[in-house]
Amino acid sequence: MMKSDIMRAIILETAEASVAAKRRFFADRLDEVERVARLLVDRLRDGGKILLFGNGGSAADAQHLAAELVNRFTAQRPALAAISLTTDTSILTSIANDADFESVFSRQVEALGRPGDVVVAISTSGNSPNILAGLLAARERGMSTVALLGRDGGRAQALADLALVVESAHTARIQEVHITLGHILCDLIEREFAALPEP
Repeated sequence: MMKSDIMRAIILETAEASVAAKRRFFADRLDEVERVARLLVDRLRDGGKILLFGNGGSAADAQHLAAELVNRFTAQRPALAAISLTTDTSILTSIANDADFESVFSRQVEALGRPGDVVVAISTSGNSPNILAGLLAARERGMSTVALLGRDGGRAQALADLALVVESAHTARIQEVHITLGHILCDLIEREFAALPEP
């Protein structure tokens, strides 16, 4: 069994690393985060919707953020149009079985995406084939593309109109920044659709 002092040191070291990663990202990418927030607000205001997708932990983030937008983040306001493409097991498994796993997001983008909508792809590597295919399908349909990425951004960076890259080699740190970023975007969007006092 791990000794208490070692366990506590690991807890503090991990917490500090997470905070440091967030500080670095937001210091470096503040303008880009604002641009993404404004794009999402503008598309929602014009009647568009947000389609989110990712794999693994990023799939959970896509689902989490869609729920915050459709229901609420912290305030009562009109429901906002957001769909996670990671949640319908019948659709996902039928596409993966009948075609291939690479098409699980692109096929849904084909079915649901329209010009004026926004795709938000979440990927720690930026190189997953189904992420790339989803972004490409969105671009082909005249949709805006946003990507929350990690490491060097991977190939997905070139397919995104706006890419927010967490430059870290540690998957957990990237995911921690992504969910904080997602919450900030939800908060900024919500403030545009609800009468909230300024912080």
